Amino acid sequence: MNREQAINEAINAADKAKRLAEHAGNAADNGDSQGKVPRLAAAGALWADLARSYAAIAAATPETQTGV
Repeated sequence: MNREQAINEAINAADKAKRLAEHAGNAADNGDSQGKVPRLAAAGALWADLARSYAAIAAATPETQTGV
């Protein structure tokens, strides 16, 4: 995996985490705190952890030199 791939994976995982957080918020607004909210929140947290992991990989991976 190169740096660009890790960045793209981090962005995709962060987007998924954001969507799950929005779904959890909507479920909570609709009074479904005992049903979907905990599961959606847990899944969102997992995707956020994954985004942070990919971001760390990207930060530790050297930039690919092109056109040298």
